[in-house]
Amino acid sequence: MAGIDAMPAAEEHWQQIYRQLHSHPELSHAEFDTAKLVADELRAMPGWDVTEGVGGTGVVGVLGGGPGPVVWLRADMDALPVQEETGLDYASRNPGVMHACGHDVHVTALLGACARLAVEPALSGTVVAVFQPAEEVGSGAEGMIADGILDRFPRPGIVLGQHVAPLPAGVIVSRGGALMAASDSIRVRLFGAGGHASMPHAAVNPLIMAASLVQRLQGLAAQQSSLPASPVLTPGSLHVGTRANIIAEDAELLLSLRTFTETSRETVLAGIRRMAAAEAESAGAPKDPIVEVFDSFPLTVNTEQDTTRLLGAFAASGFLAIPLPNPVTGSEDFGAFATAAGCPSVFWHIGGFDLDRYSADDLGRMHQEMVLPAGTASNHSPRFAPDPDRALGPAINALVVAARGKLAH
Repeated sequence: MAGIDAMPAAEEHWQQIYRQLHSHPELSHAEFDTAKLVADELRAMPGWDVTEGVGGTGVVGVLGGGPGPVVWLRADMDALPVQEETGLDYASRNPGVMHACGHDVHVTALLGACARLAVEPALSGTVVAVFQPAEEVGSGAEGMIADGILDRFPRPGIVLGQHVAPLPAGVIVSRGGALMAASDSIRVRLFGAGGHASMPHAAVNPLIMAASLVQRLQGLAAQQSSLPASPVLTPGSLHVGTRANIIAEDAELLLSLRTFTETSRETVLAGIRRMAAAEAESAGAPKDPIVEVFDSFPLTVNTEQDTTRLLGAFAASGFLAIPLPNPVTGSEDFGAFATAAGCPSVFWHIGGFDLDRYSADDLGRMHQEMVLPAGTASNHSPRFAPDPDRALGPAINALVVAARGKLAH
């Protein structure tokens, strides 16, 4: 493992850019300062033609190298509504907003790769750098597509992207075929009849309905657990009531669903609607429940041949490149670009943490699953903190290797 541990750190400029981005995170569709920073950095590089405001706050850079392939490199820019708890000296200065998913790594790495590619010798073709807003709510890629990104800029021959993960820096994992799950957020509203807590017989308590529904839903995904890639259904939020002595009028339950086939998705969604209706009827609710699906993400599917080729190129460049046997249950809207363009795409996960966190057993298990050692926070945690000294250099190199593989003479 000495090879991946010895990967060089990024230049100090990119370390500073990363800390600037991390300390000034912006939510989906509000990445105004981030977009300005990206555009300013690209314009300072030789050869890049820069367009702002694509799909809202998106930024697109085009580096034309003459006849040859067109390669799109994509990074997402938005942060999450999370209060940071890392204790870093460059922690978020925006209360309640944090780069808890590592998009600051993605933006910095793509900028660093753009700088390298601008002076890269022996390249032919065109690089399009896509800095995408609003990945976290699943609408950023579609927004850029609706704004004509495929018509306004060179159409891709392949779309490439990466995501930082709680893996050792220098490790890359991916697979051909389905890589990441489709995802839906689901809002269930249950309606009761409010009243005084001393007289529950005169009310219909939506809290009891919601609590019972949460328990019943745990068995819904379990019914498909024998499938090769079974769905994941997770309750994430339950809002009901304001005081101990008040029976509320309604309850709101938020769920996250991850699936790998449309049949599985429809089966679970139908089950949620059926169980919610049954709970309401059983409780004598005055109104039928409302089930709403929102913030949907497509299945992320890698092109088999290109993924195999790219993992080989990563390995030849010093990365520990691991083909995953099974897809992961996280979700992305990255695949919307290649689907709309009708072209191949490859997405991979790249490590962002010190190798010393990981035991030999951890490293061995990475060939089967995404390993999370004790004390290492996952994406979306308020304590998620990739090590920029370790993460940025390999992340920049990975994008350069991926693009160069398509553009080299």
